[in-house]
Amino acid sequence: MSQAILLISCADQKGITAAVTNFVYQNNGNIVSADQHIDEQANTFFMRIEWSLDDFKVKPNGIEQAFRSLADQFKMDWSLHFSDAPKKVAIFASKHLHCLYDLLLRYREGQLPCEIPLIVSNHREAKKVADTFGIAFAEFSILEENKREQEQKQIDLLSKHGIDVVVLARYHQILTSNFINEFKNKIINIHHSFLPAFVGGSPYAQAYKKGVKIIGATSHYVIEELDAGPIIEQDTVRVTHRDSLDDLVRKGQDLEKIVLSRAVRWHLQHKILCYNNKTVVFD
Repeated sequence: MSQAILLISCADQKGITAAVTNFVYQNNGNIVSADQHIDEQANTFFMRIEWSLDDFKVKPNGIEQAFRSLADQFKMDWSLHFSDAPKKVAIFASKHLHCLYDLLLRYREGQLPCEIPLIVSNHREAKKVADTFGIAFAEFSILEENKREQEQKQIDLLSKHGIDVVVLARYHQILTSNFINEFKNKIINIHHSFLPAFVGGSPYAQAYKKGVKIIGATSHYVIEELDAGPIIEQDTVRVTHRDSLDDLVRKGQDLEKIVLSRAVRWHLQHKILCYNNKTVVFD
């Protein structure tokens, strides 16, 4: 069953919910889910509404035009999506492959509503994973002197494959603004720490030396400022003085897999709205 999904944000004002739901009702649509949120400090209204296209009076290719006058009336920022049009995802990885394996297993089990036609890495180790899952693999050796040239080749390859979303599954490279601007709010990263604490290199070693009692992982959209993009999901696990550094790494990697997969799934399900370097994530 195909469904339409509207994501909406605009200045908060009376009548928005009624107008949007009435648009669906007047066109013989059956609402499957609807959720909204108001940020009172920012005076901003957010909404996600999903409805069945069975017997809907407006054809899918005509919904944008039919909704436009209503969107203009409330000065909405909005986007329309369809459940039967899965996004194409490229996964970038380096030498730590646990997140890559996890995403691909979930993909194979049908947990991620997408297509994954491409895996990209700056190391050869990920090729065996791509071969195992029958996915195209591209290796780009990146040095300081060739970074922009190699990134442009990556962008060209992503365009060739029609990629909509880039997932950094422990990809150990800092992307340039040129790359980031090509995929604004479409690059999802996993940070092996509970941001903003213990940022930078060797977070588990830092946490171990500090004797922390909780470690975490953070998934966020990538912006030009390193590790400062809108946070999508975070989680933690308790640790004790009995845990070794290896224990912290193992527990942390388990968290990374869970947190990243949640963030990717929510993005693919069109459950996230970005604003003011924050996110609204609908249930």
